[in-house]
Amino acid sequence: MGKTIKQQTGSSFYFCAGKSVSLKNIILILISAFLLPGCGGSDSHAPSKDDSLEYYPPTPVSLDRSEFRRYYRLMTDFFDTTLLETPFSGGIIIAKNGSIIYEKYQGMADLQHKIPMTDSTSLHMASTGKTFTATAVLRLVQEGGLSLSDSVNKFFPDFPYPGITVKMLLNHRSGLPNYLYFMSNSDWDKKRKATNEDVIKMMYSLKPNRVSSPNTRFTYCNTNFLLLASIIEKVTGTPFPQYMEQKFFIPLGMTHTYVFTLKDTLTATPSSNYNGNYWDYDFLDGTYGDKNVYSTPRDMLKWDQSLYTDQALDPAMKDSAFTGYSFEKPGTHNYGLGWHLEILPNGKKVIYHYGKWHGFNAAFARLTDEKVTIIILGNRFNRSIYGCARRAYDFFGEYKQDRGHDNPEADTLENDARKPAKSLKKESK
Repeated sequence: MGKTIKQQTGSSFYFCAGKSVSLKNIILILISAFLLPGCGGSDSHAPSKDDSLEYYPPTPVSLDRSEFRRYYRLMTDFFDTTLLETPFSGGIIIAKNGSIIYEKYQGMADLQHKIPMTDSTSLHMASTGKTFTATAVLRLVQEGGLSLSDSVNKFFPDFPYPGITVKMLLNHRSGLPNYLYFMSNSDWDKKRKATNEDVIKMMYSLKPNRVSSPNTRFTYCNTNFLLLASIIEKVTGTPFPQYMEQKFFIPLGMTHTYVFTLKDTLTATPSSNYNGNYWDYDFLDGTYGDKNVYSTPRDMLKWDQSLYTDQALDPAMKDSAFTGYSFEKPGTHNYGLGWHLEILPNGKKVIYHYGKWHGFNAAFARLTDEKVTIIILGNRFNRSIYGCARRAYDFFGEYKQDRGHDNPEADTLENDARKPAKSLKKESK
């Protein structure tokens, strides 16, 4: 290979071993390099790269050998004698400082076709997906696209429930009726899957009764987050599934995370009840915002880690998300903007969201004092997931979780314990 600017003789420079170029030509080349885009210079009129889509999660902090072994033994002894002794089907990740200290996959992604569970099996997050919707809304607030004080009527002018703000949707203080119930009790053709737009139109026509007046009490309600997803679409002009993919999933490297739409019905991971019977889709599987995010434990760890940076949300916005807004009842449990909170008398705080939809269970908890992440996802209904997730807190701090109630979230209709539509055992014959 030749050497750049090997020597100078008179008015010529030598490039690449002996090929001469006149000084005049050199000057022209340099001028062109600065003026022409794509040739090493810059065009002052060219749009700059949108760095807002570039996420740089914190570098995982490796545990020393003895600490890793201690936590690994604790997690192994605990889960091997509790959850993994049940008919658990799903994935578990326990991480500290972003480093995985325990990871386990068990059961079947698809029992009918004998497909085993792996680290890339995407499972329905149920209400845990509300954390994505809330963060997307807060990001738009941060960017000036909307305000927490905006009325829902700003986006849906004839919405028959005045006095409700975006913030009330986020913290479940809207008093709206839960669409899971009024849609089920309506004359909607249950053979046809409803969309967000269908639900909103039904609210216009049916005007089901409020549960309470706006901002008077906390009432967990899936309608709130369905509306938030639709507001995101109004503000951005982009369908919610594509917006979440472009704004969060792709930049974060969450390659196995997506918002389910009807085109995914043939490929999405199925779920089953506790006995292993397949749980079929129903007419409410076409809505999103309150549910319908599919993900993996590894992808959810990326989601957790992004929240330790200021790139998805700035510190003030995260503080508002992780602050409780409902104090009508005494106790340690509260709700922020898209997040459940457990605030203990000793100052400990758990930032979490659990979920349940059909046979799917999800537990996602963040112990920010210790920077510990607990993720358990399952596709075979198993209430033990919630209790085991809570009990795991105490291996890392004084969270006093030896007692308490299961909190699977009110995603699934009361009649979800109905006879499943199909049996995998029968179909596999």
